[in-house]
Amino acid sequence: MIEGSSVNLRLLEDRDIDEYLVLENRFAEKGDQGSPRLMVPGPFRQAFAEHGWWKDDLGMLLVTDKAGRLLGSISFFEGMAHEAGYEIGYGILRGEDRGRGYATEAVLLFSAYLFEVKPIARLHAKIVAGNVASQRVLEKCGYRLEGTLRRFGYFRGEVRDHEIYALLREECPSIDSLIASPPGPVGDQGTERE
Repeated sequence: MIEGSSVNLRLLEDRDIDEYLVLENRFAEKGDQGSPRLMVPGPFRQAFAEHGWWKDDLGMLLVTDKAGRLLGSISFFEGMAHEAGYEIGYGILRGEDRGRGYATEAVLLFSAYLFEVKPIARLHAKIVAGNVASQRVLEKCGYRLEGTLRRFGYFRGEVRDHEIYALLREECPSIDSLIASPPGPVGDQGTERE
């Protein structure tokens, strides 16, 4: 588990699947900028059985609050073979949980983690042009707008422009500087943990 100050990122477990699928498939909760796609349970469960939604070129972590309540998910996936990094995607599943900084902290933690464990030069995210909430999340995490992909993808009944934001390895803080440190034993004067 990756522990931040207000969110934790953790692997999907069997006990999470039903709740995750219900929340992911609540069309009314997706908002104006959320993907209208519905997740088919069979293939999702099959992928979980095969690799737990985590392998070398694809991974998903759940985003939870500090009490363990499911907030959303964040993922990475491989693009074209010649790319020097991964694309990320993220989402907060309930409307009442959006706008509270959860996505921002999750993206920053996840980005730092991927740079820690993967030999990559960059990460990027593609968002529908005009998605101000995602623009703010990415910019707060140090991602920079690289350009507009004109008429790039079909979204909510029309072909829309998308924007690509990227973060380079050297622009990202280290994971150690971001994770919540557990309190040491009484009398511990900040010595290194073994």
